[in-house]
Amino acid sequence: MQRRAIPGSSGRVHPVTLFGTAVLHRPCEEVTAFGASLAGLVEDLFASMYAARGVGLAANQIGTPLRVFVYDCPDDEDRRHVGHVVNPRLVRAEGGTVRGPEGCLSLPGLEARTARADRVLVTGRRADGSPVRVVGSGFFARCLQHECDHLEGTLYPDRLAGLRRRRLLRAVRRTDWGREASATARRTG
Repeated sequence: MQRRAIPGSSGRVHPVTLFGTAVLHRPCEEVTAFGASLAGLVEDLFASMYAARGVGLAANQIGTPLRVFVYDCPDDEDRRHVGHVVNPRLVRAEGGTVRGPEGCLSLPGLEARTARADRVLVTGRRADGSPVRVVGSGFFARCLQHECDHLEGTLYPDRLAGLRRRRLLRAVRRTDWGREASATARRTG
């Protein structure tokens, strides 16, 4: 029996970029080169996600503006899903809209009830270029949508409106990292 390596075991841990960092708020570039460099990025993403104790991580969350994300996420039946998608496309979202708590490693310690489809289909490629098709439901569907959004330059606060959005942005400004980001933006802007 051949043993598979643990995802991220050969990767390097990178710091997670925080809300307000420019790379998080722009669409990422399509991946055109498949091979060792891309496989290394996937390993780094897994290592960084596990170090930050997340269930998903997009490449722009470690400062790399490429269309890649990794996940190690349970669904609502506690089945664990582990993998990665390169150049993902959210092909289908169905099953009604579910509003549930959503957090993000780029907004540490914060969450807000966010509406998401209950079932999704995402297609794309693996790091070796082979096609991949991922179907998710419940919490796993939320994770897949969240990571696809990251690659479009969208974070979950962008999906909020009204009082819910104002409360979350106020909470960001009260965090140490939010105050630091605001100060940096004022100095550079």
